[in-house]
Amino acid sequence: MSDRHTSQHFETLAIHAGNTADPLTGAVVPPIYQVSTYKQDGVGGLRGGYEYSRSANPTRTALEENLAALEGGRRGLAFASGLAAEDCLLRTLLGPGDHVVIPNDAYGGTFRLFAKVVARWGVEWSVADTSDPAAVRAALTPKTKVVWVETPSNPLLGITDIAAVAQVARDAGARLVVDNTFATPYLQQPLALGADVVVHSLTKYMGGHSDVVGGALITGDAGLGEELAFHQNAMGAVAGPFDSWLVLRGTKTLSVRMDRHSENAVKVAEMLTRHARVTSVLYPGLPEHPGHEVAAKQMKSFGGMVSFRVEGGEEAAVEVCNRARIFTLGESLGGVESLIEHPGRMTHASVAGSALEVPGDLVRLSVGIENAEDLLEDLQQALG
Repeated sequence: MSDRHTSQHFETLAIHAGNTADPLTGAVVPPIYQVSTYKQDGVGGLRGGYEYSRSANPTRTALEENLAALEGGRRGLAFASGLAAEDCLLRTLLGPGDHVVIPNDAYGGTFRLFAKVVARWGVEWSVADTSDPAAVRAALTPKTKVVWVETPSNPLLGITDIAAVAQVARDAGARLVVDNTFATPYLQQPLALGADVVVHSLTKYMGGHSDVVGGALITGDAGLGEELAFHQNAMGAVAGPFDSWLVLRGTKTLSVRMDRHSENAVKVAEMLTRHARVTSVLYPGLPEHPGHEVAAKQMKSFGGMVSFRVEGGEEAAVEVCNRARIFTLGESLGGVESLIEHPGRMTHASVAGSALEVPGDLVRLSVGIENAEDLLEDLQQALG
């Protein structure tokens, strides 16, 4: 992160970090450099270090500088998707025989990557309840190189004490990776709490408009940043110029969007706790949530994701999803529009039969920034 950004507040960083005015025209928005190659000033004479857009592209550079600044890191890297970012990270940090601790509540695609892809390289993994530092410690082995955390987690909204688990990982000589997709850097700063690497699906809140797919890695370790950059270039799953431009546009409004997402989610969660057909509400902003105190300590507010369980089992949960009108039935999350889904049959179908299997009566909401009263009325009619 550039020294000129270190004293600026988040909202200012979101708009200005990486967003240098175009030197040719003065355009205040960085151009989309839709280009594959660059004219060189003689053999090896690169202008600004650019030679080929897999290795570097000015629009992607602007985004990567922005991401590093927002997470308080020294190096940010943008990828074609969140899973592409995770793949690059794992291949950088791990080799055959290494071990990883993964959470018992994680995104289904992340679990699939470990269980169906990484395991084929000879990498071992085990599951722990990361909300309990003692459970993480018990899951460590002499071969553990990475502890992987999602907080809030997907889809059960579990909370992990990042600082406490960072200490557990550090004591074991392992690196702590935190998926910060649900919280975003506006609500939570994992690097400042001891994490080694932050992972994002930029598709979600960072882009914020359901119109781009992307991923990111951010680290405060300059050496690790160089290793990740080498693998990013060698493997090639980079964010394209237009996708980078769309995410860079999205981060400018991240703070105001997250404020509204969080405000609406609190109202939705409180309404659901009072509904006769709802048996459980999973939202860290509720005082009765088991992770509420930790979340209040490490998060600015509690985010826009709410999950709940309904009486009547799986078919009843599916019916609630089908009856929603303003809440769009769809996968993904973090856009300005509200979404509803059935994790067991949709985003988390890949964890069926594993230790990460989610309850059949679970419904997950991505609460958007629409009028809260309209959202409450829609959920009430969907629940019947």
